[in-house]
Amino acid sequence: MTRHIAFVRRPGASIGDCLLTHRDREGIDLDLARRQHAAYREALSRLGREVIELEEADEHPDAVFVEDPVVALDEIAVIARPATESRRREIPSLEAALGPYRELAHIAAPGTLEGGDVVRVGRRLFVGLSSRTNQAGIDQLRAHIAPLGYEVHAVPVTGCLHLKTGASHIGHGRVLVNRDWVDADAFVGCETIDVDPSEAWSANAVLLGEHVIVPAGAAKTCARLRALGLNVHEVGLSEMQKAEGSATCLSVLISVE
Repeated sequence: MTRHIAFVRRPGASIGDCLLTHRDREGIDLDLARRQHAAYREALSRLGREVIELEEADEHPDAVFVEDPVVALDEIAVIARPATESRRREIPSLEAALGPYRELAHIAAPGTLEGGDVVRVGRRLFVGLSSRTNQAGIDQLRAHIAPLGYEVHAVPVTGCLHLKTGASHIGHGRVLVNRDWVDADAFVGCETIDVDPSEAWSANAVLLGEHVIVPAGAAKTCARLRALGLNVHEVGLSEMQKAEGSATCLSVLISVE
């Protein structure tokens, strides 16, 4: 029987000291952030995921965004090398969690790579060339996974923190995009679905089969997704967005036979 696992980590007390690149700092309501994260975990569980919680890391402000230190694929987990030293200290707990389920590979200096820059569409990975992921990191990722039959395509990112901030796979070769933040034409061979321009953060969505978790407050984009036959589940993520993260950033999803 297949296990569908979601690794998560609750927001720590220091989340208000998170790294920011494209957003001005706003006060983060820790209690609300924790309630929103609980609702996110509940949605994952309700949609068939076995939720495994990593130990809270109050000393690491960005640790709630567990997706960034790893690129988890069917055959392998590539341990990333975040661009900032503070985020590299989150890696040991991810290695310990994923080690029993996946062979591990690593990105080494001078490469930098963050999981939030990786949009997977089948056996193709579109990887953001961003302030957090460099060409050396992309080249190392390609070397690790090309023998397994994956293609890697670099995509320049300038309008947002990570590629996945403005684009995410929503199944059947379709990519949900915010054209104000990413170049939709970079997703060669994919059908692109635009978010409503007034709902920028809705481009970051978590696909679970024919279900998708979308940040709340995006009624127009959600209507477009429902028109495609997807079952849409809205979760409030305002406090995570203040920390420049959103739905996909909060989990690492794997399946185990």
